[in-house]
Amino acid sequence: MMKNEIFLLNISGQDKPGLTSSITNVLASYGAKILDIGQANIHDTLSLGMLFEIESGASASPVLKDILFKAYELGIQAKFTPITLENYEKWVTLQGKDRYIITILGERLTAEQISMVTHVISEKNLNIDAIKRLTGRTSLVEKEEYPRASIELSIRGKIDNKAEFTEKFMQISKDLNVDIAFQEDNIYRRNRRLVCFDMDSTLIQTEVIDELAELAGVGVEVRAITESAMQGEIDFNESFKKRMKLLKGLKEEVLQDVAKNLPITKGARRLIDTLKKYGFKTAILSGGFTYFGNYLQKELGIDYVYANELEIIDGELTGHYLGDIVDGNKKAEYLKEIANKEGLNISQTIAIGDGANDLAMLNLAGLGIAFHAKPKVKDNAQSAISSIGLDGVLYLLGYHDKHIDLLE
Repeated sequence: MMKNEIFLLNISGQDKPGLTSSITNVLASYGAKILDIGQANIHDTLSLGMLFEIESGASASPVLKDILFKAYELGIQAKFTPITLENYEKWVTLQGKDRYIITILGERLTAEQISMVTHVISEKNLNIDAIKRLTGRTSLVEKEEYPRASIELSIRGKIDNKAEFTEKFMQISKDLNVDIAFQEDNIYRRNRRLVCFDMDSTLIQTEVIDELAELAGVGVEVRAITESAMQGEIDFNESFKKRMKLLKGLKEEVLQDVAKNLPITKGARRLIDTLKKYGFKTAILSGGFTYFGNYLQKELGIDYVYANELEIIDGELTGHYLGDIVDGNKKAEYLKEIANKEGLNISQTIAIGDGANDLAMLNLAGLGIAFHAKPKVKDNAQSAISSIGLDGVLYLLGYHDKHIDLLE
């Protein structure tokens, strides 16, 4: 029985139509079997790799010569590396190892940021299988109104201590002002179907209750209670009742004016429009008020809203609420309830929030994202976005700008 030979062919040079076809045509004429293939293109410069097997003997040497001649005709460089069967089989066994995705996000990405992230990967003896840019090309002449950059690294290997791994990324994030998300690359990551948002300071860039308090003349008192609650220093339910009493007597017309002028967070419309077009369900799970959640539901096309209901009698706030208080535990319950209603595994869900009362749902969801969050929340969430807008979530899902812009 004739023994086969294995070669790694690396092609580099100026990209042009028909290049891959020409090279594979030569290999086909010798009956070569392609074992692996990969291609990258940066600034019209091609890097193409093929791992192929060919019968030893008479055909092995001519195929190499013909490939080199074809490369010369095309004006590209070709390099061959013989691969032993032992090394090939060792490489094959790696495919059973755990896979992870690391997403790096920022207004701009620097060599230092990427160097620090890849150093951590190298320290853990992990392999980088692929690196992919998710954002569009950046002009160096025209100033961007909303600069953003993201790359995705696909890595493979065994991680014994994931907490230590993510802690190192969190430290890099703090030191170099960049977001780094670390996820398992599993079937659920590719099949998320429900995204749940906190409202205040997440979907909108304000704390509505603080705005209402200002208009009611009790701004200082309510802001102090809100901040303490968001930092996790006092119980959310206790803080909610205290703040509600301070709003007694506020007119409903004031609520209408606030609702019409809610400052929607940068990137929120782009994110939600894209999610809807790709078949996701969306929900607001808020410790705020249904009065404003319902307005956002109509404005943005949200599927579900769960929040606190204000008691309004004769056009004024009574200082009381109706039904249960939507605190952190309630948010997690509603997340689970919606997932069950939609027939989803909890791992197919995403939760996004900024405060301590969001932690329960962030940790329950398949992917929990702390968005421009308080330090305590960032330190305890699975992932964080602090450098760009809400549409950064799309990059954590693996979407490229071309997938998003195609729908706009």
